[in-house]
Amino acid sequence: MKFRLQRQEFAEAVAWTARSIPTRLPVPVLAGLLLQARDGQLQLSGFDYEVSTRCDLDIQLFEEGSAVVAGRLLAEITKALPAKPVDVELVGDSVELTCGGAQFTLPTLPLEDYPRLPPMPELAGTIKAAEFATAVSRVTIAAGRDETLPMLTGVQVEMAGDRITMSATDRYRLAMTELAWQPERPDVEMSALIPAKALSDTARALGAAGGDVQLHLDPVATDQSLVGLGSQSRQTTSRIMSGPYPNVRAIFPTSHNSRLSLATKDLTDVVHRIALVTDRGNPLRLQVNPDELVIEAGGLGSARAREATEAALEGEPLKIAINPQFMLDGLGAVGSPNVILSFVSTHKPVMMLPADENGEVIPGFRYVVMSVRMPEG
Repeated sequence: MKFRLQRQEFAEAVAWTARSIPTRLPVPVLAGLLLQARDGQLQLSGFDYEVSTRCDLDIQLFEEGSAVVAGRLLAEITKALPAKPVDVELVGDSVELTCGGAQFTLPTLPLEDYPRLPPMPELAGTIKAAEFATAVSRVTIAAGRDETLPMLTGVQVEMAGDRITMSATDRYRLAMTELAWQPERPDVEMSALIPAKALSDTARALGAAGGDVQLHLDPVATDQSLVGLGSQSRQTTSRIMSGPYPNVRAIFPTSHNSRLSLATKDLTDVVHRIALVTDRGNPLRLQVNPDELVIEAGGLGSARAREATEAALEGEPLKIAINPQFMLDGLGAVGSPNVILSFVSTHKPVMMLPADENGEVIPGFRYVVMSVRMPEG
């Protein structure tokens, strides 16, 4: 194996592929990346039996061949190389990298022990990469991180006709977003529960590249079903999570008794400031008044803060308490000049909706935060 390619392209491809290298290795060879040089291309592959990644690069090929080398080390090396062409050659049991005056020799891992990557499932449709990345980032903030509740660490993706709905919840908040796509079949109706971390990492990387994202999904779900995401030169697969997902749509309030319209940036700045005095887990106290929103935190014997910001209220005044980080996550996800806070009562969830400059709701995204019960003070 012997080839030459540009350092920047090589480093980006290695970084993309090395994402699938597990932190805990079931077998040592999974610490490696598979390099396959043939037909004028380099194919880089990573796999941990749950998530696979692959990237194809055009190269100047001198000799075909394959090798497995330590993936994370290769990623660090290619990132640090000078901006010059990189020569890669398999010499005996080592892979030699030469770039300008820099030379590295990496021992290879057993090629015969490296597992075969799973094939991509059937193509289901395509989505604009930037829109896909935005939608995924909006919902994954609400995905659970408690591995004892594995179902809540995923994102539920539902496809119906030309619309995709994504939702995630950790029991304390819920995010849901909708976007358009181009299905392969106009009558498509499918769903999959995808691990949130794998989906987030992939969407972020593919979104930065632009263009379209191809969504691949087995038409009939089984315990071995995969979801595939890819672009022209990059692709990844992930095992679909099995089991029933909660009926999250029932969580969204269907009515409200009070509704506030505020400038998103102004409210975000206020919450950031007041949250400085909150200890871990302590909520913010919101006093909803006719022409302002007052936010307080802290109490007797500890640091305290209070700030009022202008707000237009429809409905009745009320008091409510909310987790500050959950509120900030929602404000960061709305992605609009204004935000609407919709309340039912003091002890019911708060819904956050994106709004335009005129205070009109922008459809497509909803975020719900559970209120916190606490004594007055």
